[in-house]
Amino acid sequence: MKSKKILVWFRNDLRLHDNEMLVEAIAKSDCILPIYFFDPRHFESTSFETEKTGARRAQFLLESVSSLRTAFQKLGGDILLIQGKPEEHIPAIVEQLEISEVYHHREVGPEETIISTYVEDALWKQRINLKHFIGHTLYNKEDLPFPIKDIPDVFTQFKKKTERDAIVKSCHESPLEIDFVENENWGALPSLLELGFAEAGFVNFDDEAKGGELDGLEHLTKLLEPGSDIYIKYSSKVAADKQGFSSRISGWLSFGCLSPRKVYWMVKEAEASFGANPNFNQILLGLLWRDYFRFMFKKHGIKFFQEPDFEELILSPVEVDETLVKKWKDGETGHLLVDKYMKELNDSGFIPHAGRLVVATFLIHVLKIHWTIGAAYFEEKLVDYAPASNWGNWANVAGAGLDLKSKNTFDLDKQMKILDVVSPDAASLV
Repeated sequence: MKSKKILVWFRNDLRLHDNEMLVEAIAKSDCILPIYFFDPRHFESTSFETEKTGARRAQFLLESVSSLRTAFQKLGGDILLIQGKPEEHIPAIVEQLEISEVYHHREVGPEETIISTYVEDALWKQRINLKHFIGHTLYNKEDLPFPIKDIPDVFTQFKKKTERDAIVKSCHESPLEIDFVENENWGALPSLLELGFAEAGFVNFDDEAKGGELDGLEHLTKLLEPGSDIYIKYSSKVAADKQGFSSRISGWLSFGCLSPRKVYWMVKEAEASFGANPNFNQILLGLLWRDYFRFMFKKHGIKFFQEPDFEELILSPVEVDETLVKKWKDGETGHLLVDKYMKELNDSGFIPHAGRLVVATFLIHVLKIHWTIGAAYFEEKLVDYAPASNWGNWANVAGAGLDLKSKNTFDLDKQMKILDVVSPDAASLV
């Protein structure tokens, strides 16, 4: 009898825990073939003269894929690694290994969505089904108190109705046994050099966050232990050197090394053990914002952006004062707080959300540079880059998003006061 083989196409879901796609593939097949593509389109230059993926995020990605490979090897298998486009390789693999079905997680960004379409079209010609899963959000779309088309565009309304009427499901357990498709060559993990980067382009510090499921879970566990920074009560006043608590879990969330539901339930366990904590609420609020932007992209696509001819704007960016932009990128504006955060971004690939609001406000509302320039630069530099959250947040700062009714989205007056307080003479730059 012919065995049923399912190809499990990993993308931004690099984990074993709470992975419905993987759990269902194991349950409905005789054996699975995990696969990951280092798609060359992810490492190209953009029309903004930036890179789609910077070296730090590429390193985090390599660590995350390597961690997943190790996890599969401990279960007696492996993950097939390929440098190339999924739509060019999956059909041949399906035919060669007699794959019955292909599973993958659907994305919401237009560039990621079109790749799914390419693969689906190619498989359709082979009469092979591409099954879609949605595993990047805290709430499943079917658990929301409204259909996608009726999701409130205002975040506060989305938050209120969701928290009141929706439930967060329990996590899927990590598989303890997996039967793998027999395969002779599983492929090598590429180096940064092979992906187009100079390997010595940056220094990796010992205490710097490493990609991968195990590192993500370890970080989250330590974060929620008594005595960690999460239990420090910060002042509500904004200071130049202290912008409040940051969990720094976003990198693992963006690559799917951590499940949003796993984070939610671990926070709830800590809350039950150690009592309420404002910083717990901040973590959960961040998960809701991630959901909101993803569902907005699902509902509206690029129409989320209140910009005429947005697609043309991305293909042909507006002309800007390159000198001002370079000073902003290099952290040489003369504004103490802005420069501090931009240098931190360039050095580490991360700045807290409060810092992102500050530097975005400065670029858009002080330097008068179009917001897409900043969004594209963040796409290159951020380790935790996620299309919906990054472009959605930048649009909101610029007033080009759909939620313009609530200061909970973006308070320009507050951000300008922060800039004035820290460096009142900074406007002399322009």
